[in-house]
Amino acid sequence: MKVFYSPEYVGAGYAFDTTRKSRWIADSLSVSPIEGIELARPEPLSQQQVEGTHDPKYVDAVRTGEPRHLAESQGFAWDAGLWSTVLASNGGVVEATFEALQTGLSGSLSSGLHHARRGHGAGFCTFNGLVIAARAAVSAGVESVLVLDLDAHCGGGTISLIADDAAVWQTDVSVCAFDAYQVSAAENEAWQRVRLRIVGYSADYLAEVEQALDETARAGPRFDLCLYNAGMDPYEGCSTGGLGGITGEILAARERLAFSWCREHATATAFVLAGGYVGWGLDEKGLVDLHRLTLSAAADAAGEGARRPASDSLEE
Repeated sequence: MKVFYSPEYVGAGYAFDTTRKSRWIADSLSVSPIEGIELARPEPLSQQQVEGTHDPKYVDAVRTGEPRHLAESQGFAWDAGLWSTVLASNGGVVEATFEALQTGLSGSLSSGLHHARRGHGAGFCTFNGLVIAARAAVSAGVESVLVLDLDAHCGGGTISLIADDAAVWQTDVSVCAFDAYQVSAAENEAWQRVRLRIVGYSADYLAEVEQALDETARAGPRFDLCLYNAGMDPYEGCSTGGLGGITGEILAARERLAFSWCREHATATAFVLAGGYVGWGLDEKGLVDLHRLTLSAAADAAGEGARRPASDSLEE
């Protein structure tokens, strides 16, 4: 299974988990490999590809640094390295998407995606690679895409961009109301593509994820593609979004549940890392170990897919 990573993912001068942790995780795979995972270097996006989703004025601000309020709207101090960083990390999402469409499962060590709007960044997210990748897949002939968002925070940027994309669905289970959104009952009845749950108690978390997935399976098709935003910031020790009582064991179970569901209900799955932040209750090694839960579950799912009979394969 190919997982995409480039040193350019960490090229921005602003040192923060979103701009640094992919390297920590890649380094951990060099020291302690996960069987079945092959790191691959993606091609960066072009400016034109980004402008298919984001306002050209905003895109140019990220490239040039001016106007500064737009260039820094995601919350990072701008420097010239930011442009190559976001082109590379979002390119990894797109490349993982097309690799998954060929092989069934792939991923990227990308993060900082789901809060970005058409005309500005937000919440440490510069460009919305989930939507860029979904639209690239639809342009290539994919008929249905699910964005499965299990970050601690809501994916309000994503829903703002896909509202008119009939092929793209979103299932969002959060533990924090940041970037929450509403879909009217009439609108949701008309297209049944969006569902959001905000979980307040850790004891309910896995059941809420499972119920949201069950609802999605009943309402939707068998998806051609699932884009999985695998946040680790629900972890109880994460100071940005964490919910008391959500342990590493719960998140490991969530990852097994998510990849198992995707194997049954989507022909292809591409995952990204999403949130997870060092703080008072989580050090760098602990954060890496949490994100490795996603990689391990994905590698196991890829192995199971490879062992399935041809009549039950991902390609059918």
